[in-house]
Amino acid sequence: MNATLPAPPHDATGHTWHHDNRLLFDYTKFGGEGLMEAGRVIDFRNGMPELADAMGDDEIRDVPARIRSTWPERIREIQAARNPEHRR
Repeated sequence: MNATLPAPPHDATGHTWHHDNRLLFDYTKFGGEGLMEAGRVIDFRNGMPELADAMGDDEIRDVPARIRSTWPERIREIQAARNPEHRR
């Protein structure tokens, strides 16, 4: 039996928008297992692969940026407030 969690929906109904941009970048670059090893996410099995060898940092930043662009404005505002530059 594979206990790996599937990817959540990345729209307003999912929980991707609950995370700041740095975590979304790191999750895309290092994958779920890499973040677990670094102690950045809770211990659960997930299938997010590490993309560091397949994409450059600018390309990796484009992934969550594209996802964010599909969210309703209110969700984008809430997620933006989770970023350190907005918490001063």
